[in-house]
Amino acid sequence: MGRGDVFGEIALLDGAPRTATAAATAHSDLLQIKREPFLELLKKQPDLVIHLLRLLCQRIRWTSGLAEDSALLSVPARLARRLMNLVALHGKGTIKGVELKLSQEELGHFLGISRQIVNHYLQEWKAKKWLSLSRGKIVIKDPNALQNVS
Repeated sequence: MGRGDVFGEIALLDGAPRTATAAATAHSDLLQIKREPFLELLKKQPDLVIHLLRLLCQRIRWTSGLAEDSALLSVPARLARRLMNLVALHGKGTIKGVELKLSQEELGHFLGISRQIVNHYLQEWKAKKWLSLSRGKIVIKDPNALQNVS
């Protein structure tokens, strides 16, 4: 997630406990919204309801895509796809390639696989010069190669 993103909307709307946890990887300022005043605001602001429905639909599509990837793609294809998604969202262009500030542990957690498995494929791709690795960073040098991993 990045600046301005929201999370916890399901618990805000239905009042049940949160369905997931969140951890910041950098200094973050957060805003907590209380449920009852928010529900009152929704009654008065129909445009906000429409915006919230769009957000929920985006989240459903994203979750559905993750489930589909898990069921249909190989581990290396899932890893490559996630790297490319993260590049699109958070990549920083450098003269060496597109840099992601991300640990192998975090990447494994995102995919539900161990850091060791992530490391295995990243080392393989590093040997092919598709990417380079340093502590907490991955630099994508050949995005086309990663897009073609199956």
